[in-house]
Amino acid sequence: MKYSIIKEDIVYKEFFTVKKATITHDTFNSDEQVEVVRECLDRGSAIAVVLVEKDTDTILLVNQFRYPTIMHNNFDGWLLEIVAGCMEDDEDPMECAKREIAEEIGYQVNTMEFIGEYFASPGGSSEKVNAFYAEVNSTDKIFKGGGLDAEQEDIQLIKIPISEIKAKLYANAFKDAKTIIGLQWMLLNKF
Repeated sequence: MKYSIIKEDIVYKEFFTVKKATITHDTFNSDEQVEVVRECLDRGSAIAVVLVEKDTDTILLVNQFRYPTIMHNNFDGWLLEIVAGCMEDDEDPMECAKREIAEEIGYQVNTMEFIGEYFASPGGSSEKVNAFYAEVNSTDKIFKGGGLDAEQEDIQLIKIPISEIKAKLYANAFKDAKTIIGLQWMLLNKF
């Protein structure tokens, strides 16, 4: 199947970029193409890391305020998530993951396992997530963590026993897709 971008414009550019495009693409049920106008939150690529602290049998998560979640009345804005962050242009995903781990929770990570890549919300966002799994020990916490002051990040490290993760997933305690995906992968493949 084929597509063509007829026109593409940046309609907003601040912290995020929004693009608007006119596209033609093949259809499944005819030989004709359809022309559509679509908008896209251009997020680029990101990383997400499931971190296990082996000597304490815990999962290392972050707790931070997420403004968009308060659009729903039953959310207070704070979410428990796995470590994640946006990649810089041409940045190696694994190097980005190591940087984000140090910035957000203060751990040094030497090796990681690639889990896979996926689109976070392909109906409206270009963001592609590169997911990893890593194991550390409590002695690997050698940096301050808590996020970057320059970005006004306020990140709290949360440790949850691995033995509680399955029950918390069943209880819908996690509201973030990358966290749910990562923790389910971990339970299927590591524990």
